[in-house]
Amino acid sequence: MKTDDLDYELPDELIAQAPLERRDGARLLVVDAAHDAPGALRDARITDLPELLPPSLIVVNDTRVMPARLFGKKPTGGAVELLLIERLSAPGDTARERWHAMGRASKGLKPGTTVTLGEAGALEAEVLAKRDDGTLEVALSAAGGSVADAIEAAGEMPLPPYIRRDAEASDRERYQTIFAREPGAVAAPTAGLHFSPTLVEAMEAAGHRFARVTLHVGPGTFRPVKHDDLDAHPMHEERYAVSEATAAAIAAARDEGRPILAVGTTVVRTLESAAIAGRRVRAGSGRTDLFIKPPYRAKVVDHVLTNFHLPRSTLLALVMALAGVETTRRAYAHAVATAYRFFSYGDAMLLRGVSEASR
Repeated sequence: MKTDDLDYELPDELIAQAPLERRDGARLLVVDAAHDAPGALRDARITDLPELLPPSLIVVNDTRVMPARLFGKKPTGGAVELLLIERLSAPGDTARERWHAMGRASKGLKPGTTVTLGEAGALEAEVLAKRDDGTLEVALSAAGGSVADAIEAAGEMPLPPYIRRDAEASDRERYQTIFAREPGAVAAPTAGLHFSPTLVEAMEAAGHRFARVTLHVGPGTFRPVKHDDLDAHPMHEERYAVSEATAAAIAAARDEGRPILAVGTTVVRTLESAAIAGRRVRAGSGRTDLFIKPPYRAKVVDHVLTNFHLPRSTLLALVMALAGVETTRRAYAHAVATAYRFFSYGDAMLLRGVSEASR
């Protein structure tokens, strides 16, 4: 597949810059990918979700977005910005931790450089090494208390680059799903942002059940595909975990004939990475660089709830693999023509019938 196949025209005014007043207030484009109704489209609302599927097992991502963007200064007074990606040190020494990070400064950041972060200098970062890809390994030290507490106090939510405003206090809540409990992500699993406690209650009342997985979303999710050939793109790795309880819930759903709804592309990657025979999953944790692109047939997932994704992105390739290339193009063209809101704080799509069993 060529990267040009992932392109589409999107007016800037359709890129959502802020969340709606209500979490469950978004529009929902229903896309039938199953063999009996390929490409059928229907406009709906997120609040219609309980009735749009038969009683299903709804799998959500419980990763928690860290306030991973930190601002500070060099000893010379030069401005510095760090985006934390992943903690490298094992739990234990909470006052000093090693982290993988992205850094930006007027004259670069060299190993041995020490910077202070946060308004009161609550954190100190020493650059330990620079990797081949330009990212950094840094040691964070807290002036008092734990590094985790200092990050929470000094950091800002890492809003994606297409949201052209500074993070606000309200983003600490709204750029976080109601399921969030495992810190480690630098971007939200955005399909989960649409769920409110009221919507969860309505879905459970309609016979749906919920299960959780964890995939810590990294900055690679926003990385554009730069190669002409999609196969040449180096897929980023992300950490995931599937609990014994969730593996058992999926096995029980298979035995009952209950479909699996993945809430977001992160859940799709997690479940498909952990897939085993019988359309079940293996419990455990690991790292995945699974690149889902056409041609691909889902092994575990039956339906997908997802937001609209960037042109020329691996996430759009995933949607095309599951819903079909032409069906996806028609869906996106319809969404643009009818002014759906795009990307993280935008509207959503429900892809019905994406599994091998439904084709």
